[in-house]
Amino acid sequence: MKQLLQETLQLASDLVDYCEIRFEDSQVLSIRFQGKGLDRINKDVLYGGNVRALSQGGWGFSSFTDLTDLKESLLAACEQARFAGSKKQEGSKLAPVPIIDEEVQPVYTLDPRAVSLDEKVRILTHYNDLILGYDPAITAVHIVYIEKVTDLYFANSEGTYIKQEKLDIGANFGATARRDEITTQQYVGRGSSNGFDCILGIDENLKEACQLAVDSLDAPQMQAGVYTTICDPAMAGLFVHEAFGHLSEGDDIHRNPELAKTMTLGRRLGRDILTIYDTGEYAQGRGHLVYDDEGVASERTYLIKDGVLVGRLHSRESAAIMGEKPTGSARAITYQFPPICRMRSTCIGAGTSTFAEMIKDIKLGVYAVGGLGGETNGEMFTFVASHGYMIRDGKLAELVKDVKLMGNVFTTLANIDMIGNDPQADDSAGGCGKGQQSPLATGAVSPHIRIQNVIIGGAK
Repeated sequence: MKQLLQETLQLASDLVDYCEIRFEDSQVLSIRFQGKGLDRINKDVLYGGNVRALSQGGWGFSSFTDLTDLKESLLAACEQARFAGSKKQEGSKLAPVPIIDEEVQPVYTLDPRAVSLDEKVRILTHYNDLILGYDPAITAVHIVYIEKVTDLYFANSEGTYIKQEKLDIGANFGATARRDEITTQQYVGRGSSNGFDCILGIDENLKEACQLAVDSLDAPQMQAGVYTTICDPAMAGLFVHEAFGHLSEGDDIHRNPELAKTMTLGRRLGRDILTIYDTGEYAQGRGHLVYDDEGVASERTYLIKDGVLVGRLHSRESAAIMGEKPTGSARAITYQFPPICRMRSTCIGAGTSTFAEMIKDIKLGVYAVGGLGGETNGEMFTFVASHGYMIRDGKLAELVKDVKLMGNVFTTLANIDMIGNDPQADDSAGGCGKGQQSPLATGAVSPHIRIQNVIIGGAK
C-alpha cells in the first residue's frame, strides 16, 4: 500500500501545490435491541478512499471505492483544485508539520474481534432482560451497540505515510418507564477506543438507571427559576463540548469575523480556576487519536487556561490562515468526506473542591445529572439533564425531572465559581454532528462544576 500511494502521488507533483490520499478499510458491527427484544444485527464494510488536492488556495476532492480507480481520482481532484485555484488565485496556505513515517497499532485491553458474535449477543441479551425484569413499570428497552475496526492509510506529497489501526466502540442502554400518561427514560452510556471490556460488568449501573426511571414517574417537575447549579461530569462535559468547544474550531473562526472578534485570544472568560482543553491522548476514550486525518500528531490543546482564552482547534489550513499552530484536529467521519476542524475529547481541568464543599453553602439550588442533549444557537444554549435533585440548606433533597439549563455560554463560563477534584470520562454511542459528518466519535472528561445564577426551565 505504501508504495502504491507514494508512486501515485508523484503524478500530482507538477499539477498542484499539495496532494494527499486517505484510504479506509473498516468493519462495522451494530446490534440493536428495541422494545422487548433483539431488533437487528448489521455487519457493514466501509472500503474506499479519497484524494484531496490544493492549488492556488483552491481545493479538489474525489473519492473512490476501488483502488484501481486511485489514479483517476487523483487526476480528478487535481483538475478540480486547479480550476478552483484559478478563480481564487490566493496562494495555497498550509502550516508546516513534521514528515511522519509510522505504523500505529493500539494496545487493546480486550480486542472485540476476540469475542464471538454469539457472546456479544448473549451479553447484550442479559442486559436487556435485566432492564425489562427490574420493575413492572419498565415497559421498554433501547440498546445500541456499535463497533468499528479500521485500517486507515494516509500519504501526502510532502512524504508522510501513516498506517493506523483504530477501534471505536459506543453503546447506550436505555430504560423506559411508563404509568398512565407519564413516561420517563434513563440511559447508561459506554464507549472505548481500546477494548470491548468497556461494556462488561455494568449490572449495578443499569439497576440504578432503572430505579431512577421508576422513581422519576412520581418526581415533581422542576420549578423554573434562577439557581446556583452543580453540574455532574456528564452534564459539564455536554456543556463544554456543545456550548464552548464548537466556538473554538478554527475553520469557523477564520470565516466569521464576528466570531473571530468574540474569540480573540487573551480575552478573560472565567476565573483563575477555569482551564479547558481538547486532546486525543486518552487511549480509553472515543476521542482518542494518535494522528489526525491530515497526518498531524494529536496533542493536548489548551483553549482556556487560568480563565483566559489561549487557543483554538486547527487544521493545517486554518492554522496557516490565522498564523497559528496546527493542533491535530482535522477529522473526517469516513473516506467519503474531507477533514474539517473537530473536537476529540474536550475536558475541563480538575479543580480542588470536593462535592461536599461545593454544596454546603447553597440555600436553594439544583444538582443537574446526566446529559440527554440540547441545542445551541451562537452564544446561547439549552441543555436537558437526565434528572436532577434540589439542593436545600446545603444538602441533596428531592428528585426532580424536566431539568433544562439555559443561558449564554460566556456568562455561564464567568459564573463557574467552583470546580471539583473528581474528573470523570463520559463516553457513549452517538457523537458530534458538525458539517453533516455525523456521528463522529468524541469524548469528554470533566469534574463537577458549580455555576452561579443558571436559568433553569421547567414548570412555571
